[in-house]
Amino acid sequence: MRLALVHDHLNQIGGAERVLLTLTDVYPKAPIYTLLYDPHAIADFFRGCDIRTSFIERLPGGRRWFKWFLPLMPTAFETFDLTRYDVILSSSSALSKGVIAHPHQLHICYCHTPTRYLWSDTHEYLEKLPQRGTARLLLPMLLTRLRMWDYQSAQRVDRFIANSRWVAGRIRKYYGRPADVIYPPVDTRYFVPSSGEGGYYCIVSRLRPYKKVDIAIAACNRLQLPLVIAGSGEDEARLRAMAGPTIAFRGQVSEREKRDLLQNALAFIHPQEEDFGITAVEAMAAGRPVIAFRRGGAMETIIENETGIFFDEQSWEGLADALLRFRGHARHWDPKHIHRHAEQFDTSVFRDKITQYVRNARKEFQDTTAATPPAAPSASSPQATGN
Repeated sequence: MRLALVHDHLNQIGGAERVLLTLTDVYPKAPIYTLLYDPHAIADFFRGCDIRTSFIERLPGGRRWFKWFLPLMPTAFETFDLTRYDVILSSSSALSKGVIAHPHQLHICYCHTPTRYLWSDTHEYLEKLPQRGTARLLLPMLLTRLRMWDYQSAQRVDRFIANSRWVAGRIRKYYGRPADVIYPPVDTRYFVPSSGEGGYYCIVSRLRPYKKVDIAIAACNRLQLPLVIAGSGEDEARLRAMAGPTIAFRGQVSEREKRDLLQNALAFIHPQEEDFGITAVEAMAAGRPVIAFRRGGAMETIIENETGIFFDEQSWEGLADALLRFRGHARHWDPKHIHRHAEQFDTSVFRDKITQYVRNARKEFQDTTAATPPAAPSASSPQATGN
């Protein structure tokens, strides 16, 4: 089976890239087709992989300012010639599912989320633009055209896999397509259950506005609780400015530093809505409970009052109330039980499920294709009339 992997872009390391990395282990001979590849931004994660980039990377400023080439991205993906492959497996949270497959090819899309800036978060993105200017005038019209293309490209996909039931619901809403669910891989065996002797709460996250780290800082400021934040991003300066004396920033950390940070924390704080939430599962693999906003994938990975607790209002007041409740029964948490719960999301489980899924889908696709006879020429066709 000749298989190609397709990914949006390789210039950051997040949950989607960790899924892709596992897919390269499952299919080591598969090339990766992507908009651009910046090895300086993602270190050695994809060293040795066969990575094939689009023309956007070769444009002036293509790597650094690729977002300015948004109108060209559908063309960039449609330009990839994938005709030599039997199966196309796209890893998509944006436009990579728009590659063109031929009738003999099976296209499976592992969808991390329908394109956020086109659907669920489009108004939030537009609100961040300056009130006046060309971008404010033209971007809504561009997004409308991209939204139509995104919907049409989703209809070309043969099968969707969602990374959670939460995302499967959005795929059904925005694309009108059913989706099977295979949870993303988490290396739970890398973590050892611990009792959280460090005495602090922690967050490991990219520092971007939608991650809602600011409400965790505000809550810990008010309650004078120790909070350690690992990660970086465009929101870092603002967050540092609002942080009080009990807040510590670690910046980017290694995998080993992240493991130590999680294992020694009292609890992991998860204030954002995530499609799945890999780091929250890593925290549970380390035996630590999670204090999470009751939305998104966290509702599928956390058992309330067994592996964590929820808060319902995404505000510092709502989180502060959850922190007070957590402190009230902190002795009830069983690190080994929490770790065992996390093991159902282990990388080995993902590898087995994705391998079996692709194999079964390929066989069903071949059987269906073989059983479908070519359409008979119509009476007006050249073959029927002899013209």
